[in-house]
Formats: sequence, structure tokens, C-alpha cells
Amino acid sequence: MKHYLQFKDLSAADYAYLLARAALIKKKFKAYEKHHTLADRTLAMIFEKASTRTRVSFEAGMYQLGGSVVHLTTGDSQLGRAEPIEDSARVISRMTDLVMIRTYEQTKIEAFAAHSRVPVINGLTNEFHPCQILADLFTLVEHRPAASGQPLDALRGKVVAWVGDGNNMANTWLQAAELLGFTVHISTPRGYEVQASTACVTDTSCYQVFKNPIDACRGADLVTTDVWTSMGYEAENEARRAAFANWCVNTDMMAVAQPDALFMHCLPAHRGEEVTAEVIDGPQSVVWDEAENRMHAQKALMEYLLLGQQG
Repeated sequence: MKHYLQFKDLSAADYAYLLARAALIKKKFKAYEKHHTLADRTLAMIFEKASTRTRVSFEAGMYQLGGSVVHLTTGDSQLGRAEPIEDSARVISRMTDLVMIRTYEQTKIEAFAAHSRVPVINGLTNEFHPCQILADLFTLVEHRPAASGQPLDALRGKVVAWVGDGNNMANTWLQAAELLGFTVHISTPRGYEVQASTACVTDTSCYQVFKNPIDACRGADLVTTDVWTSMGYEAENEARRAAFANWCVNTDMMAVAQPDALFMHCLPAHRGEEVTAEVIDGPQSVVWDEAENRMHAQKALMEYLLLGQQG
């Protein structure tokens, strides 16, 4: 049994399969072909953090795979009434086949997984967001495929520019770069840097740090960012607005990237803060494909965790 708690939980070979499988699943979805590989399976979704894309993508995806979904929040379950997370894991995993959790501390999801009888998926924690990076990589491969047709060939040697907060997205980008052979250019304001120890990467050659965000974007194949204030850090909002003022992805930053560079954002976005409207609504932006691809990538992931590789 495998869990998916952070990006490095799977191997490069696993990702080669998942990216190819997601493409097949998406192709069938667009052709209105049924793909009910998880018939009679049940996904439990546990939300301590609110969500739009995570809930819709997992719920719709599981139904499209022929399965069913149980939706839980801390407000309508014992999770919010001080039941030990270990006990919740033991009970929920006896009644369902797969669990997705969107919560705060990574330690919570690790504790749940340690006592679960079924695979557990990280739908987002303060430290990591592996499902989003899986979708982002699928989107990059989809828009910029390799001549060989091999998904990982499309990623090797690429440069991803991360502009903004050293948050869960940035941590996960570093894990992906270390595992799959591309480089991340990071630019964050002082005090909001990515911590390699938190990101759990050992190969420092997989990333470079830049004080000036425009230098991080120079020559990049993908420019990406996130909100300045992630969920759970709202008390820091005003301080972050001041600190991040020069870290708004704009047309000048995109102009120094590769001519065919893409722009991504995991959404929701605040136009005029972390990105200008000209960029996110411009021709290089693939944010809507990226959002849809959460569903297809996660369908491939859920299928893989429950059934293994399919022919």
C-alpha cells in the first residue's frame, strides 16, 4: 500500500506512468467514453481547510471513475470534537477504500496515514501540495510535449520560475525538480524564503535563489506563483502586502522568460497582487487547463494507488 503525502513519495517511474495515464484518461473524458475502473470503491474526503478546486476535482473525478464519495468536515464529524486522529483513521479506513485529507500541519496527515488501512492522499497541507504540482507538470507536458513522446523527457532540463512566497507550493516544486531533473528559480521577499529542510530536498543543484524576481524569470520555460497570503496566515495579510509589493508577475517578467514560456497559478488568484490581469488573462496563461487537469491527474493517481499500473 502506498500513500501520497508529499511529492517524493513516488518515483520518477511512477510519475512517467501517471502523466501518461492522465493523458489517456483525459482523452477518454473528452470523447465521453466511460472509464469506470473504480466502480464500487469509496473515497472519503476530509476538509479542515476550505476548498473549491480540491473538492470539485476529487469528487467529480471519483464519480467519473465509477466510485462514490463521502465528504467530511471538522464541523460535521468527530474530527472537530477532539477525537484522536489515530482513532478517526482506524474507523474511516475500515469503511472506505481511499482517503483524501486537506488540513494544516503535515504531521496530522502523517499520523492519519500511519493508522490507516487504505491509501491516504495529501489534498494540501501547510508544507506540501503534491496533487497541484502533479497537475502542473501534466499541464506543462501537455502544452510542451517532448519529441520522443515520453513525459519525463518533456521536463528534463526545463527551468521553472517561482515568484512569491516560499510556501507549500514552492516546497513541492523543489521536490519535483530534484526527482525529475529540472531546475527551479526561486525569488521570494526577505523573510519568506524556501527552507530546504522543510522542503526535504538534499540536492541543492535543483534550484537557484534570486533576490530580483525578474532575474528568476530570465530564460524560464514556466513562470508560476501563488497568493501572497495562504490560508491560515490571514493575520499576516497587511505585512505580506508590503513585503511582496515587487513580487507581482507582470509582462516585464514574462518578456525575459522563453518566448514560448507558460504562466501558471494554482488559483484562486488576486489580479493586481501576485499577478497582473495582463498575464493571467493573456495568451501565455494556461491556468484554466491547469485547473481542469487537477481532476484528470488525480483520477490517474487514485486509480494507481488502488489498482497499480494498468495496461
